[in-house]
Amino acid sequence: AALAAAGVQGPITVKVDDSLFTGPALNPAWSLDDVAAGETAPLYSLALNSGRYSPGVQTGPRPQDSAMTTAQAFAEQLAAAGVVVSPGVERAKGLPTKVLATAESATVSEQVDLMLETSDNFLAEALGRMTAAASGKETTYDAATAAVRQRLGELGIATDSMQLADVSGLALENQVSARQFAEVVRAITSGPDPALRSALDGFPVAGLTGTLNDRYGDASTAGGAGLVRAKTGTLNTVIALSGYVVDADGRLLVFSFIGNGLDPGAAGNKVAMDRSASVLASCGCRG
Repeated sequence: AALAAAGVQGPITVKVDDSLFTGPALNPAWSLDDVAAGETAPLYSLALNSGRYSPGVQTGPRPQDSAMTTAQAFAEQLAAAGVVVSPGVERAKGLPTKVLATAESATVSEQVDLMLETSDNFLAEALGRMTAAASGKETTYDAATAAVRQRLGELGIATDSMQLADVSGLALENQVSARQFAEVVRAITSGPDPALRSALDGFPVAGLTGTLNDRYGDASTAGGAGLVRAKTGTLNTVIALSGYVVDADGRLLVFSFIGNGLDPGAAGNKVAMDRSASVLASCGCRG
Protein backbone atom coordinates (compact mmCIF):
# COMPACT_ATOMS: atom_id res chain seq x y z
CA ALA A 1 0.00 0.00 0.00
CA ALA A 2 2.87 2.37 0.80
CA LEU A 3 4.55 1.61 -2.52
CA ALA A 4 1.33 2.26 -4.40
CA ALA A 5 0.78 5.50 -2.51
CA ALA A 6 4.29 6.59 -3.45
CA GLY A 7 3.62 5.85 -7.12
CA VAL A 8 6.28 3.15 -7.37
CA GLN A 9 5.78 1.21 -10.61
CA GLY A 10 8.57 -1.34 -10.21
CA PRO A 11 10.18 -3.63 -10.77
CA ILE A 12 11.69 -3.52 -7.28
CA THR A 13 14.41 -5.66 -5.69
CA VAL A 14 14.00 -7.07 -2.19
CA LYS A 15 17.12 -6.86 -0.04
CA VAL A 16 17.54 -8.15 3.49
CA ASP A 17 19.92 -6.97 6.22
CA ASP A 18 20.64 -9.87 8.58
CA SER A 19 23.90 -8.49 9.97
CA LEU A 20 22.75 -8.34 13.60
CA PHE A 21 24.28 -11.75 14.39
CA THR A 22 28.02 -12.17 13.79
CA GLY A 23 30.39 -15.10 13.57
CA PRO A 24 29.67 -18.41 11.83
CA ALA A 25 26.03 -19.26 11.22
CA LEU A 26 26.59 -22.92 12.07
CA ASN A 27 27.96 -23.91 15.47
CA PRO A 28 30.90 -26.30 14.91
CA ALA A 29 29.91 -28.18 18.08
CA TRP A 30 26.69 -29.44 16.49
CA SER A 31 26.31 -32.80 14.80
CA LEU A 32 25.62 -32.34 11.11
CA ASP A 33 23.11 -35.20 11.41
CA ASP A 34 21.15 -33.12 13.94
CA VAL A 35 21.23 -30.15 11.58
CA ALA A 36 20.04 -32.29 8.67
CA ALA A 37 17.21 -33.65 10.82
CA GLY A 38 16.07 -30.14 11.68
CA GLU A 39 16.93 -30.20 15.37
CA THR A 40 18.48 -26.84 14.61
CA ALA A 41 19.82 -24.91 11.62
CA PRO A 42 22.41 -22.27 10.70
CA LEU A 43 21.43 -19.25 12.76
CA TYR A 44 20.45 -15.92 11.23
CA SER A 45 18.90 -12.87 12.85
CA LEU A 46 15.72 -13.04 10.79
CA ALA A 47 13.39 -16.01 10.52
CA LEU A 48 9.78 -16.97 10.00
CA ASN A 49 8.02 -19.51 12.20
CA SER A 50 11.07 -19.93 14.45
CA GLY A 51 13.11 -21.12 11.51
CA ARG A 52 10.48 -23.51 10.16
CA TYR A 53 8.77 -23.68 6.79
CA SER A 54 5.31 -23.13 8.30
CA PRO A 55 3.90 -22.34 11.76
CA GLY A 56 2.21 -25.72 12.18
CA VAL A 57 5.39 -27.75 11.56
CA GLN A 58 7.69 -28.48 14.51
CA THR A 59 9.75 -31.38 13.15
CA GLY A 60 11.76 -32.21 10.05
CA PRO A 61 14.36 -30.28 8.04
CA ARG A 62 14.51 -26.51 8.41
CA PRO A 63 15.46 -23.79 5.93
CA GLN A 64 19.25 -23.59 5.86
CA ASP A 65 19.17 -19.82 5.40
CA SER A 66 16.25 -18.45 7.39
CA ALA A 67 16.98 -14.82 6.49
CA MET A 68 16.90 -15.37 2.74
CA THR A 69 13.87 -17.66 3.12
CA THR A 70 12.08 -14.86 4.97
CA ALA A 71 13.06 -12.30 2.35
CA GLN A 72 11.81 -14.58 -0.42
CA ALA A 73 8.49 -15.04 1.39
CA PHE A 74 8.20 -11.25 1.67
CA ALA A 75 8.93 -10.84 -2.03
CA GLU A 76 6.25 -13.39 -2.86
CA GLN A 77 3.73 -11.53 -0.70
CA LEU A 78 4.57 -8.27 -2.47
CA ALA A 79 4.09 -9.95 -5.85
CA ALA A 80 0.77 -11.42 -4.71
CA ALA A 81 -0.32 -7.89 -3.75
CA GLY A 82 0.36 -6.70 -7.29
CA VAL A 83 3.84 -5.23 -6.88
CA VAL A 84 6.25 -5.94 -9.74
CA VAL A 85 9.22 -7.66 -8.08
CA SER A 86 12.53 -8.58 -9.70
CA PRO A 87 13.43 -12.28 -9.47
CA GLY A 88 15.57 -13.28 -6.51
CA VAL A 89 16.42 -11.53 -3.25
CA GLU A 90 19.71 -10.03 -2.13
CA ARG A 91 21.66 -9.44 1.07
CA ALA A 92 22.48 -5.85 1.91
CA LYS A 93 23.52 -3.86 4.94
CA GLY A 94 22.48 -0.43 6.06
CA LEU A 95 19.49 1.67 6.95
CA PRO A 96 16.77 2.28 4.36
CA THR A 97 16.47 5.78 2.93
CA LYS A 98 12.77 5.73 3.74
CA VAL A 99 10.67 3.57 6.07
CA LEU A 100 7.56 2.36 4.24
CA ALA A 101 6.16 0.08 6.93
CA THR A 102 7.22 -1.71 10.09
CA ALA A 103 6.32 -4.94 11.87
CA GLU A 104 7.38 -6.33 15.22
CA SER A 105 8.03 -9.90 16.28
CA ALA A 106 6.42 -11.53 19.28
CA THR A 107 7.68 -10.23 22.63
CA VAL A 108 10.68 -11.83 24.31
CA SER A 109 8.37 -13.32 26.94
CA GLU A 110 6.18 -14.90 24.27
CA GLN A 111 9.19 -16.28 22.46
CA VAL A 112 10.63 -17.73 25.68
CA ASP A 113 7.28 -19.43 26.31
CA LEU A 114 7.30 -20.96 22.83
CA MET A 115 10.92 -22.06 23.19
CA LEU A 116 10.23 -23.81 26.51
CA GLU A 117 6.95 -25.35 25.40
CA THR A 118 8.26 -26.82 22.15
CA SER A 119 11.91 -27.25 23.17
CA ASP A 120 12.97 -25.28 20.10
CA ASN A 121 16.77 -25.27 19.78
CA PHE A 122 16.84 -22.69 16.97
CA LEU A 123 14.79 -20.22 18.98
CA ALA A 124 16.90 -20.85 22.08
CA GLU A 125 20.03 -19.98 20.13
CA ALA A 126 18.44 -16.80 18.76
CA LEU A 127 17.45 -15.75 22.28
CA GLY A 128 21.02 -16.45 23.39
CA ARG A 129 22.37 -14.10 20.72
CA MET A 130 19.86 -11.44 21.74
CA THR A 131 20.96 -11.87 25.36
CA ALA A 132 24.52 -11.23 24.23
CA ALA A 133 23.42 -8.11 22.35
CA ALA A 134 21.49 -6.83 25.37
CA SER A 135 24.60 -7.42 27.50
CA GLY A 136 26.73 -5.28 25.23
CA LYS A 137 28.64 -8.25 23.85
CA GLU A 138 29.25 -9.45 20.32
CA THR A 139 26.50 -11.59 18.88
CA THR A 140 28.50 -14.78 18.33
CA TYR A 141 27.94 -18.26 19.75
CA ASP A 142 30.76 -17.77 22.28
CA ALA A 143 29.39 -14.39 23.34
CA ALA A 144 25.94 -15.91 23.80
CA THR A 145 27.20 -18.62 26.15
CA ALA A 146 29.27 -16.02 28.00
CA ALA A 147 26.20 -13.81 28.43
CA VAL A 148 24.17 -16.73 29.76
CA ARG A 149 26.95 -17.66 32.17
CA GLN A 150 27.17 -14.04 33.33
CA ARG A 151 23.45 -13.83 33.97
CA LEU A 152 23.48 -17.10 35.92
CA GLY A 153 26.30 -15.74 38.06
CA GLU A 154 24.27 -12.62 38.77
CA LEU A 155 21.49 -14.89 40.02
CA GLY A 156 23.90 -16.57 42.43
CA ILE A 157 24.15 -19.82 40.49
CA ALA A 158 27.64 -21.36 40.47
CA THR A 159 28.96 -21.82 36.93
CA ASP A 160 32.58 -22.84 37.54
CA SER A 161 31.93 -26.48 36.64
CA MET A 162 29.54 -25.64 33.82
CA GLN A 163 30.65 -26.23 30.23
CA LEU A 164 28.59 -24.53 27.53
CA ALA A 165 29.20 -25.12 23.83
CA ASP A 166 25.83 -23.59 22.94
CA VAL A 167 22.79 -22.25 24.78
CA SER A 168 20.22 -24.74 23.48
CA GLY A 169 21.81 -27.85 24.99
CA LEU A 170 22.13 -29.64 21.66
CA ALA A 171 25.94 -29.85 21.60
CA LEU A 172 27.41 -32.96 23.21
CA GLU A 173 30.18 -30.90 24.82
CA ASN A 174 27.70 -29.25 27.20
CA GLN A 175 28.03 -30.25 30.84
CA VAL A 176 25.46 -28.87 33.28
CA SER A 177 24.58 -30.56 36.57
CA ALA A 178 21.11 -31.41 37.83
CA ARG A 179 21.71 -29.06 40.76
CA GLN A 180 22.49 -26.18 38.40
CA PHE A 181 19.31 -26.81 36.41
CA ALA A 182 17.31 -27.00 39.64
CA GLU A 183 18.81 -23.70 40.80
CA VAL A 184 17.72 -22.08 37.53
CA VAL A 185 14.17 -23.33 38.09
CA ARG A 186 14.33 -22.08 41.69
CA ALA A 187 15.41 -18.63 40.46
CA ILE A 188 12.44 -18.54 38.07
CA THR A 189 9.84 -19.76 40.55
CA SER A 190 10.91 -18.05 43.76
CA GLY A 191 14.14 -16.11 43.22
CA PRO A 192 14.68 -12.44 43.98
CA ASP A 193 14.09 -11.24 40.38
CA PRO A 194 10.31 -11.16 39.82
CA ALA A 195 10.79 -10.54 36.09
CA LEU A 196 11.77 -14.19 35.72
CA ARG A 197 8.27 -15.29 36.78
CA SER A 198 7.08 -14.54 33.26
CA ALA A 199 8.86 -17.72 32.10
CA LEU A 200 6.61 -19.95 34.22
CA ASP A 201 3.83 -20.03 31.61
CA GLY A 202 6.16 -21.67 29.10
CA PHE A 203 6.91 -24.79 31.14
CA PRO A 204 5.05 -27.74 29.57
CA VAL A 205 2.28 -29.25 31.75
CA ALA A 206 2.41 -33.00 32.23
CA GLY A 207 -0.10 -34.75 29.99
CA LEU A 208 -1.46 -31.50 28.59
CA THR A 209 0.88 -29.15 26.74
CA GLY A 210 4.09 -28.90 24.76
CA THR A 211 6.67 -31.64 24.89
CA LEU A 212 4.85 -33.28 27.80
CA ASN A 213 1.44 -33.44 26.12
CA ASP A 214 1.71 -37.14 25.24
CA ARG A 215 3.33 -38.25 28.49
CA TYR A 216 1.97 -39.09 31.98
CA GLY A 217 -0.80 -41.21 30.51
CA ASP A 218 -0.21 -44.58 32.19
CA ALA A 219 -0.97 -45.69 35.73
CA SER A 220 2.60 -45.29 36.96
CA THR A 221 2.79 -41.60 36.02
CA ALA A 222 -0.83 -40.43 36.12
CA GLY A 223 -0.31 -38.94 39.56
CA GLY A 224 1.79 -36.21 38.02
CA ALA A 225 -0.57 -35.38 35.15
CA GLY A 226 -1.67 -31.77 35.26
CA LEU A 227 0.62 -31.07 38.20
CA VAL A 228 4.19 -31.46 36.98
CA ARG A 229 5.50 -28.56 34.91
CA ALA A 230 8.91 -29.14 33.39
CA LYS A 231 11.29 -28.45 30.54
CA THR A 232 12.38 -31.57 28.71
CA GLY A 233 15.80 -32.33 27.28
CA THR A 234 16.40 -35.22 24.90
CA LEU A 235 19.48 -36.43 23.02
CA ASN A 236 20.13 -39.94 21.69
CA THR A 237 21.32 -41.42 24.99
CA VAL A 238 20.66 -38.53 27.36
CA ILE A 239 17.38 -37.39 28.87
CA ALA A 240 16.56 -34.62 31.32
CA LEU A 241 13.53 -33.19 33.05
CA SER A 242 13.77 -29.96 35.05
CA GLY A 243 10.84 -28.14 36.55
CA TYR A 244 8.56 -27.70 39.52
CA VAL A 245 5.48 -29.15 41.17
CA VAL A 246 3.21 -28.35 44.12
CA ASP A 247 3.05 -31.53 46.19
CA ALA A 248 0.19 -33.01 48.22
CA ASP A 249 1.15 -30.82 51.17
CA GLY A 250 1.01 -27.66 49.08
CA ARG A 251 4.78 -27.23 49.02
CA LEU A 252 6.51 -25.89 45.92
CA LEU A 253 9.23 -28.35 44.93
CA VAL A 254 11.81 -27.77 42.21
CA PHE A 255 13.63 -30.70 40.64
CA SER A 256 15.99 -31.79 37.92
CA PHE A 257 16.60 -35.36 36.77
CA ILE A 258 19.27 -36.27 34.23
CA GLY A 259 20.06 -39.68 32.76
CA ASN A 260 23.28 -40.22 30.79
CA GLY A 261 24.48 -43.10 28.64
CA LEU A 262 21.01 -44.64 28.57
CA ASP A 263 20.14 -48.00 27.08
CA PRO A 264 17.74 -48.34 25.28
CA GLY A 265 18.29 -44.70 24.45
CA ALA A 266 16.48 -41.65 25.72
CA ALA A 267 13.07 -42.58 24.32
CA GLY A 268 13.01 -45.84 26.29
CA ASN A 269 13.55 -44.04 29.58
CA LYS A 270 10.99 -41.23 29.48
CA VAL A 271 8.50 -43.13 31.62
CA ALA A 272 11.10 -43.73 34.34
CA MET A 273 11.87 -40.02 34.36
CA ASP A 274 8.18 -39.15 34.54
CA ARG A 275 7.64 -41.55 37.43
CA SER A 276 10.26 -39.67 39.43
CA ALA A 277 8.44 -36.37 38.98
CA SER A 278 5.08 -38.00 39.73
CA VAL A 279 6.43 -39.27 43.06
CA LEU A 280 7.22 -35.68 44.01
CA ALA A 281 3.69 -34.59 43.08
CA SER A 282 2.19 -37.14 45.47
CA CYS A 283 4.68 -36.46 48.24
CA GLY A 284 3.06 -35.51 51.55
CA CYS A 285 3.78 -35.92 55.22
CA ARG A 286 0.92 -34.20 56.97
CA GLY A 287 -1.87 -36.25 58.34
